[in-house]
Amino acid sequence: MSPFATELALHRLLAAAGQAPSVLNTQPWRLDAVRGECAELLADPDRRLRVSDPRGRSLHVSCGAALFNLRLAVRTAGHRPLVRLLPDTAEEPLLLAAVRVSPYGPASVRTRELYECIGLRRTNREPFSGRRVPEHVLSELRRAAACEGAGLVMLGRRASADLLEHVAIASDELAGDGGYQAELRAWTMRASRCEGLPSYVQGPGCADDPAPVRDFGTHGGRGPVHFEPRPQLAVLTTAGDGPADWLRAGQALQRVLLTATVHGISASFLNQPLDLRDMRRRSDPRHRCGHIQMIIRLGYGPAVPRAPRRPAVELKETAAA
Repeated sequence: MSPFATELALHRLLAAAGQAPSVLNTQPWRLDAVRGECAELLADPDRRLRVSDPRGRSLHVSCGAALFNLRLAVRTAGHRPLVRLLPDTAEEPLLLAAVRVSPYGPASVRTRELYECIGLRRTNREPFSGRRVPEHVLSELRRAAACEGAGLVMLGRRASADLLEHVAIASDELAGDGGYQAELRAWTMRASRCEGLPSYVQGPGCADDPAPVRDFGTHGGRGPVHFEPRPQLAVLTTAGDGPADWLRAGQALQRVLLTATVHGISASFLNQPLDLRDMRRRSDPRHRCGHIQMIIRLGYGPAVPRAPRRPAVELKETAAA
């Protein structure tokens, strides 16, 4: 039986997709089942960040992460997901992916591990320990990105320091942009139970300069505190820089994050330079390995709460509206 054929099976897919990471926890996706045979992943334009994401890049990356979770849910149900990205951009510009299935065998042990980590993964904005992520784990994270057609480039000490300075410069410029700050406040100051970034997931204030963590301005009275002295940074890259590449980047990001979760590795993001690049429509400072789509901080962090999520049924109801 198709995993889209019953309400219970579809709810399982919605629950998995809905736990993906997204920019400012906007959760900008919808999911619809078509005649019980196909699942369609659609962008939710009401959740697009129009100031900081004019190209829709961050929206596509977020929806790509949800698509990867959907693929895992389909695969662990004993089917093979057959994904078509951007199947009809002219007629249905909000349709990002169509997923059909074919019967397949049981999922591999690693696939099941990744699926089981969907609900365990967190964005961790707390200080990490000084313990370095070992090379064999970093190699596995690089392979995870490569499986989805992306690259994960680990930065050395000097490159990491230079990137943190670049992040600080971008943050200062964005602090003076009224529209950007208003949009940021809209998703970090609200008291919603199911979206945005409440203070309890924002981490403490940072006493270090430059900071290896993004400051959203509300810390629940915590901080400032010192973070790890040598942050381990990585950039996620794609060969191209269009909507299909962004969707691939999101799938690669989620495979990397879930693989990291399997190994007890935490992650957070420092994407201010990418926001600024998108907003100013500046040329991409292309890395030798491709276009940078995410800036990731990796390490060993404490347990943290999960950001709120919309109820799974709301995702389907929105799609049917």
